Amino acid sequence: MNLGERFSLAGKVAVVTGAGGLLGRYHCLALAEAGATVVATDVDANGCEAVARESGRSSMAFAADVSEPESVRVLTEAVLERCGRIDVLVNNAAINDKFESPAAALESSRFENYPLDLWQRSLNVNVTGPFLCCQAIGAEMARAGRGSIINLASTYASVAPDQSLYRDAEGRQRFYKSPVYPTTKAAVLALTRFLAAYWGPSGVRVNALSPGGVENAQDDFFIHEYARRTPLGRMAAPNDFMGALTFLASEASSYVNGANLVVDGGFTIW
Repeated sequence: MNLGERFSLAGKVAVVTGAGGLLGRYHCLALAEAGATVVATDVDANGCEAVARESGRSSMAFAADVSEPESVRVLTEAVLERCGRIDVLVNNAAINDKFESPAAALESSRFENYPLDLWQRSLNVNVTGPFLCCQAIGAEMARAGRGSIINLASTYASVAPDQSLYRDAEGRQRFYKSPVYPTTKAAVLALTRFLAAYWGPSGVRVNALSPGGVENAQDDFFIHEYARRTPLGRMAAPNDFMGALTFLASEASSYVNGANLVVDGGFTIW
């Protein structure tokens, strides 16, 4: 098998959760471009259908809520019935806090005031979601003796948020990065390592991909400060993770298991 063939996903079936989101779309495009049949899933049915259409003729959409066991079971059975196999699972669905009222964001985002319902909602999607998808789809992979699971973590799984990034040009704290996103993403890393050890003997590789901050119409002060703090001098573009994702999904990474591939422009090196 030559190097090009090792990166190919021809004949493979890949399920991507959170497909309607900013990065989910590019994850689907990357896997489809490598030759996979992509199943784009999201709670937003219209969003995952749009991504499936964009990803190509062999892609399909299936609306599902990853935090609900029955929804994940139905998704898994539908994909197996239609495609006969699942080779790649990308656990991308996640909540990243956005406060609806800018005026209330500063006080609501303080650790001392952070609402319990927001904490629990993020735990349900960011941690229980990957758990349920791995439990249903990973178990099928283990029975088949092959598969690659990629859990989306974050740089904030490895380092604490620098709250000074969220100060405007006048030095006023606009809001705080909440405690729940780093906590849930660190849990994703722990789950990744557990499953890599648990399913490695069954031929299922489980790895994490930790993206750096992605530019997405944030305030100019934030983009400037984040870029200044990053050795490459910029935030990520949404397509900056396509190569890393394809690597982890394909046979090019056949001896990579339990790893956390950090793609952050060097943000976490200092």
